[in-house]
Amino acid sequence: MSDIRAVLLDLGGVFYLPDHEHMLRALDRLEVAMERDRLDEAHYRGVAAIRHDPSDNHWHAYNRAYARECGVNDDGLDTALTVLLEEFGRGDVWTRVIPGARVALQELSDLGLALAVVSNADGTVEAQLLADGICQVGPGPGVPVATVLDSAIVSISKPDPAIFQLALEAVGVDAAHAVFVGDTPNVDVKGAHAAGVAPILVDPYDLHPDIGCPRVRSLAEVPALIRTWN
Repeated sequence: MSDIRAVLLDLGGVFYLPDHEHMLRALDRLEVAMERDRLDEAHYRGVAAIRHDPSDNHWHAYNRAYARECGVNDDGLDTALTVLLEEFGRGDVWTRVIPGARVALQELSDLGLALAVVSNADGTVEAQLLADGICQVGPGPGVPVATVLDSAIVSISKPDPAIFQLALEAVGVDAAHAVFVGDTPNVDVKGAHAAGVAPILVDPYDLHPDIGCPRVRSLAEVPALIRTWN
């Protein structure tokens, strides 16, 4: 791979993870004690479960796997699913900024790469990124990006390649010269491939060794990876 000119980026698992206080509160309702430093792994275990779920109800698969990782036994999974869905439904859960993500984004910008965010979300992504000083379209307190595409706003969701095409048009780069960084194989890797964009999977716990694309532990590793290609 060479001549990378643009990096498209997912939100969840790349910039944000579920807030620890929210998740501990939900687990407390389930009378489950979980170490705070294991909560991030529970997210990626949930994502891995989506990959192997034959149904279309991927959010249920995610939450069941999240609950299992937190120590919920099989008999308690239905109750845990209800509690976790309620907690996520309250909003403001995807607010834990992944350490190093903002710095890595700046490094990508310093490499002269065009940047865009592509997220399946609820319409609040652009405002959240701006408020946290991570990025915004054009000049501002964060890293400038060409566009922030929120599926709730553009009415297209990954893995539909059309949302990737919108991002490519915004950055003015052909698919062959772009990469997409995401954490969900069924959505991010599949969608990027369909759009002709090379995927990079965030896989900090080595859960997808057979995925067939480059893997990184976090966004912080992406600038160095791209330097090796360019």
